[in-house]
Amino acid sequence: MTITEKILAAHTGKKYVSPGDLIDARVDLALGNDITAPLAIEAFERIGAKKVFHRDRVVLVPDHFTPAKDILSAEQCQVLRRFAKAHRLSHFFEIGEAGIEHVLLPEKGLVLPGDLVIGADSHTCTYGALGAFSTGVGSTDLGAAMATGRLWLKVPESLKLIYFGKLKPWVSGKDLILFTIGDIGVDGALYQAMEFSGEAIRALSMASRFTMANMAIEAGGKNGIIEPDGITLNYIKPRAKRSYRLYRSDPEAHYADVREYDVSRINLQVALPHIPSNVKDVREVGRIEIDQVVIGSCTNGHLEDLRVAARILRGKKIAPSLRLIVIPATQEIFRQALREGLIEIFLSAGAVVSPATCGPCLGGHMGVLAEGERALATTNRNFRGRMGHAESEIYLSGPAVAAASAVKGRICHPEEVLRKGA
Repeated sequence: MTITEKILAAHTGKKYVSPGDLIDARVDLALGNDITAPLAIEAFERIGAKKVFHRDRVVLVPDHFTPAKDILSAEQCQVLRRFAKAHRLSHFFEIGEAGIEHVLLPEKGLVLPGDLVIGADSHTCTYGALGAFSTGVGSTDLGAAMATGRLWLKVPESLKLIYFGKLKPWVSGKDLILFTIGDIGVDGALYQAMEFSGEAIRALSMASRFTMANMAIEAGGKNGIIEPDGITLNYIKPRAKRSYRLYRSDPEAHYADVREYDVSRINLQVALPHIPSNVKDVREVGRIEIDQVVIGSCTNGHLEDLRVAARILRGKKIAPSLRLIVIPATQEIFRQALREGLIEIFLSAGAVVSPATCGPCLGGHMGVLAEGERALATTNRNFRGRMGHAESEIYLSGPAVAAASAVKGRICHPEEVLRKGA
């Protein structure tokens, strides 16, 4: 079996599962946010549930419209707050200790290798970077899982993606996943487990791995997953508060398809409007002037991403009339960025630093676009109207291209900013 199939088999009590099997699986963690959890809570109450299946295994994180941007968003958060109190949930994260859910949960050690995790958010697939099976579900499914601790689903086929070679300077997991989506398309892994493997993946940091697993959904994937290794365990061991199990794919496991990529040939990538697969090498996008840059989100709001941006922005100023919004993904990342002087670099460059929120990624607040405006963002989606007006444009990149472009006022390679005399 593949790693995905082994995890699903273990959570059904079966020795073996195959792609296409419909299974009733035990859930280790059920996650909701301020947009999706109120609907899940409504479903939970509608079926007559009196208590959650485990108060340590239901996690609520208000992160999309928080700090609350208006009365309606405040009321959404209030629903979560009251439910968490009524059911004595161990893991309700108020904004002072919270962050963007898909960065926060691994940071807190709540997701571990071998887990089966569901969340009423499509980017729940992020946790596959830890060797867990994680996937997004609808709010009704979440409500039922909060009550029963179980979920039915179909075992996905697996797509094996092998990356070899050495990364070029500034290239990260964001570039690898954008390149991959550009290659296979936004439905290239439809309802499949995207298994990222190879020497280049084993050399990636956890931040880059989270980013790759996060955007599996942008290729239509059911989940993204990476076999746990020493880098995974170094991340997990100081955080884990319960036992976990490591799974690996069998050498003879069957895959729907196997693709190989030489990462030494992959340059910095940019996804052009209005779909994540519309990808080009940053040197080939032409002269595209931008109005706003966003560095953050569950895709690239890690400390490593902020460090990359700060290396480029140190001692520089952003372009006139451009808005640079930096969003550390959690409070702890914000604190560490303060300790390292990164926040001072951003402020000196002319950026505004936001509290942890999904905010502009979904056109919620903290950076909504007006008609005709263009934004370059380290977020994960660039659909029409995603970040504001339907006639605005969103371009996606990693933090290096985003920071450099903020200085130039147009999409560019970091070398344009860092070379002598620039």
